[in-house]
Amino acid sequence: MDTPGTELRLTEQDFAAYRQIAAGHPPPPGYAPERLLALRLIDRDPYASGGYIPNDPMTAVHGLTVTVLGELEQLVHRVSQIPALEALQAHFDPHRFYGGPGSEFLATAAQMNARLGETGGNARTEFCSIQPGEPADRDPAILRLGVERTRSALRRGVQVRSIYHRSAHEHDQTRDYVAQMIADGAEVRASALPGPRLVIIDRQHAFVDNHVIERAEHNSGWHLFDRAAVSWARAAFDLFWDHATRWQDLALAANDNPLTERQWRILRDLEAGYSQQQVGPRIGLSRRAVDKELAAIRDTLGFASTYQVMAWYGRFHTGNRMG
Repeated sequence: MDTPGTELRLTEQDFAAYRQIAAGHPPPPGYAPERLLALRLIDRDPYASGGYIPNDPMTAVHGLTVTVLGELEQLVHRVSQIPALEALQAHFDPHRFYGGPGSEFLATAAQMNARLGETGGNARTEFCSIQPGEPADRDPAILRLGVERTRSALRRGVQVRSIYHRSAHEHDQTRDYVAQMIADGAEVRASALPGPRLVIIDRQHAFVDNHVIERAEHNSGWHLFDRAAVSWARAAFDLFWDHATRWQDLALAANDNPLTERQWRILRDLEAGYSQQQVGPRIGLSRRAVDKELAAIRDTLGFASTYQVMAWYGRFHTGNRMG
């Protein structure tokens, strides 16, 4: 016989039998009333052999509710023990670390783009990407979508960093797209190294090209969410980032003289060890004029501080001397 807490789904025969008993008639011949009895919808009539007494269905509802709530309470209690049990893993073998489930194959470009859009749309801390291929014209609607996604992430406080191939700087559409990203607050660098196509989100998700499934679609790939694999990919991204050139510096390298002669003179004196207060009298400018020129230099180069300007100045002249 079924008991409360087990499967008690009523059948059409059960409903028909209850209506018949509630009307004062015996149940249909051969009917087994176990489910009605278990739910306390009826009781056996102690004064009539084979007879049954109907009960208020709301009483059965109340009884079933109490039973189910009790089972839920037990289930919640058991589930609440899981974190404590997982914590014991460190005592079993402190040298082992389980990174979690590994990866999922995404067989088409549409699946890759959909998963990237969904995961990137939920990014909270950082969005890092390497786009190593030669640039190609893309659908303007897709580019606009990419710009909006980037802006949305930046508005949420997400750090956005991207690495492109150096050849992308000569591609008008890509150059305009990157300029919008940088204007919105993203950081972009360029590299001549043949890096992997890679996207890393919040140090928890990585998207890579397919190198496993033979004869799969060209733009298929893998969504990695194993902690060790994603951390390795993130370290690889940092390696490429550190050896890449700031996107703005590519434009400056193409322009042999991005600053005015007065601005070069200020930087030469700062490099020689003179303070900003001392530079002004040496070249016939007020301190305010020197500050204004330094601000103009920062705007031209896209830097936030004079320290960054001086670091660039050193690299710029070292590169020119080597050239």
